[in-house]
Amino acid sequence: MAEAAPRASANASEQMTATGRFALTGRILAVNILPLLVLGGGLFYLDSYRTQLINERFKLARIEAQITAEALAGASRARQEALLVQIGKEQRMRLRLFDADGRLAADSFALDDPAFRFNDISDDDWEQQFARWMDRTVDTIVAAEPVQDYVEPEAQEADAWPELARARELGLSQIRLYDWRDGTPVITAAAPVGLQGATLLTVRNAVDITESVRAARSTLFIAMLLVLGVSAALSLFLARTIVTPLRLLARAAVRVKQGRDREVEVPRLPQRSDEIGLLARAVSDMTGALRGRIDAVDSFAADVAHEIKNPLASLRNAIDTLPRVEDPALRAQLTEIAAHDVRRIDRLVTEISAASRVDAEISRATLERVDLAELFANLIRSREDRGMNGGRKLVLDAAPGRHVVRGVPTQLERVAENLLDNAVSFSPPDGEVQVRLRQSERTVIAEVCDSGPGIAPDRREAVFRRFHSDRPEGESFGNHSGLGLAIGRAIAEAHDGALTAEDRPDGAPGACLRLRLPVAA
Repeated sequence: MAEAAPRASANASEQMTATGRFALTGRILAVNILPLLVLGGGLFYLDSYRTQLINERFKLARIEAQITAEALAGASRARQEALLVQIGKEQRMRLRLFDADGRLAADSFALDDPAFRFNDISDDDWEQQFARWMDRTVDTIVAAEPVQDYVEPEAQEADAWPELARARELGLSQIRLYDWRDGTPVITAAAPVGLQGATLLTVRNAVDITESVRAARSTLFIAMLLVLGVSAALSLFLARTIVTPLRLLARAAVRVKQGRDREVEVPRLPQRSDEIGLLARAVSDMTGALRGRIDAVDSFAADVAHEIKNPLASLRNAIDTLPRVEDPALRAQLTEIAAHDVRRIDRLVTEISAASRVDAEISRATLERVDLAELFANLIRSREDRGMNGGRKLVLDAAPGRHVVRGVPTQLERVAENLLDNAVSFSPPDGEVQVRLRQSERTVIAEVCDSGPGIAPDRREAVFRRFHSDRPEGESFGNHSGLGLAIGRAIAEAHDGALTAEDRPDGAPGACLRLRLPVAA
């Protein structure tokens, strides 16, 4: 069970990473291809263009039928046959003349060679077959009304043609649309001839309409395919330049989350100067900071265990020895040692708790304007009232003006208290602690200088290490945890400032701790 949870977490993370990759790729493709698909919709709406052409051809067919019928009305039989042949050849039509009884009187295709022939689809190549398939697809998508197929009736009589029967009944010209097997429209027009009941039927195979629509549709379709291919390739390239590095970063983040940060080398992508590169370097820096935090926690835990172990060992020895000691004076001494160790442990726990909460408290707190001169003045007065200075004199020297910074008041007060406490502990009983406040254009500087032995240059960084304690001779062991200056530096750095140890600026014996904080805007 202990191994199943990390494996399940890893699988879930990998699935999430893969899902996110495909989702992002799909979105990029959709954004780039959707407009092309909308443009490609013009392939289907070319059907309206076809309808307009057919409507125009209807008008033309009606006019031609009426004009031809008027020409035939007053002509002799020979002249009628000649006109049927002539007009049929010129207009590429088939003309039939029916008498008053509805019988076929003349047919231009029977009088002379046919003016046109219907296409035989049995020998069509793949391009023509594809064109017919595209026509049917478009008709299905746009829900076009079905058109009756054109079939020559077996009986060559007027009643075999619905448009002829209606023209004879109403005495008006009639138009009808058929479809040939190759998908081309066939337009028939019936018109009465004179007053004797004769009728004329014209048949035209409007191949040019279909060819025009198919040519426009093919051109648009080919152009759309080319642009679609280029757009898809560019979209995939763009997706790869985005998704691939994000996937690498996601995998690295998952491994860091699983506690394998030491094995992870987060790619920094130095060759990329875009947002992906910035993100990669930010994640890499964040991972480095996380490793630093982990190391700091490990080191802190080891230091805590070491520091608490010493007073605990002393306390245990005192308690183990106490039952065997009969001398009252020695028993009192052992009791005092035990009490001292308890106080030392309590002080350590308090300081350790404060040190571990610094970053968290500052991240949750609201920054306020804090006047460092007023803060130090209040602390000095409070320490004097409580007799915490042991006879040392604390002097505040603040330059004119307000020394205002932005920060967490309680944390800044803790820094000031630690600095004053450290300076008092290193100064002789009749010594003086000087607090100087200065302000530059961007920085407020607070110097707390003692009159003690000072700090050697090679030890000035060591005093800021946790649990480091280099106390004056004669001071009771265990009165200080060695965390005061470490906590002070951590708080200063959390406020974008710094805390350093230097010599006194006046050259007198002693050390000077200098706190720098940004000026409040």
